[in-house]
Amino acid sequence: MLCSQFQALEIDGLGIHDYFDIMLISEVEQVRKPQPEIFQRALDRLGVAATDSVFVGDNPTADILGANSIEMWTMWKRNSHWLEPKEADVVIDELSEIPSILSQFNL
Repeated sequence: MLCSQFQALEIDGLGIHDYFDIMLISEVEQVRKPQPEIFQRALDRLGVAATDSVFVGDNPTADILGANSIEMWTMWKRNSHWLEPKEADVVIDELSEIPSILSQFNL
């Protein structure tokens, strides 16, 4: 996995590295969300179809609209910085909600 030093420190600090098979960093990929290409690259590297995947994000434009643009399912993590996007398939308050939601959708 390639990533900038800042992002590497952030990922290590959050302790989330082991939860993901791949991580794409815009600086390394030289493609930024909401461009569809960065979402498609992730899907290609994982070998999955957009309709069989879920993108969880907290930015209505970069995350939700970007993932929706290639027909990924989307979960918006509610926060106080943004209004709730109507385009999100699911809205969550806590990341711990994800497993039960995924099981409901058979994803």
